[in-house]
Amino acid sequence: MELEDKIKQKKGKDKIVMLTAYDYQMAKILDEALLDLILVGDSLGMVFQGYKDTKSITMEYMVYHTRAVARGVRNTPIIGDMPIHSYDTLEMALENARRFLEAGANGVKIEGNKPEIIKVLLDAGIPVMGHGGLLPQTAEVYRVRGKTPEEAERIFQDTLEIDKYGVFSIVLECIPESLAKKITEKVKAPTIGIGAGKFCDGQVLVINDMLGLDESFAPKYLKKYTNLNKIIKDAVERFTEEVRSGAYPDEEHIYH
Repeated sequence: MELEDKIKQKKGKDKIVMLTAYDYQMAKILDEALLDLILVGDSLGMVFQGYKDTKSITMEYMVYHTRAVARGVRNTPIIGDMPIHSYDTLEMALENARRFLEAGANGVKIEGNKPEIIKVLLDAGIPVMGHGGLLPQTAEVYRVRGKTPEEAERIFQDTLEIDKYGVFSIVLECIPESLAKKITEKVKAPTIGIGAGKFCDGQVLVINDMLGLDESFAPKYLKKYTNLNKIIKDAVERFTEEVRSGAYPDEEHIYH
């Protein structure tokens, strides 16, 4: 598989860069920025639709947004985030993963230690990205996982098993850096961290978060690279003022 080989070859060499996208225009920008991977994340439930978590997202939503993203991408592999209950059975997993591919994705991401699901998808030739640590689809509370020895060992063993089945990468979410380092050094698949420290083979953030669209969302791991919230508000306020004062449209922006 071209996708799997391309990402696996970066293990321990080149850092992997992944961001989320949910629409055509953002996908086009990210594609031109030469990322390694674009994730159509079920995080769209929170940042795009306003739900409190990812548990309300359905396959219909995910396929819709994957198609939109695929229209804007020419070079970057797209990963579809399998939403909650889309892989409850082997048959559902295979059917829904194929729907992602038909919509334009190059692979899918699965949360948690699901060896039978992973195996059936890989046997069907569908690249799979694993996901360990904090699992938003089943978590009751969003918090750092792996702080106790028992929880850290369970996460470690889960990722080892996920890796054993041949996933092409593993997202590690909200775990101590020392645990992420231990996992990264042990597994064959590249690890991609979000709140997992600097020793992972790559990093991922939600695009809306790193662009600062929501001023109230500020977990410790998140670095905001700009403040689009303020930039957009300022532009809208200027537009409002100019319309109300009659300054817009001016002669430059009027047809004759």
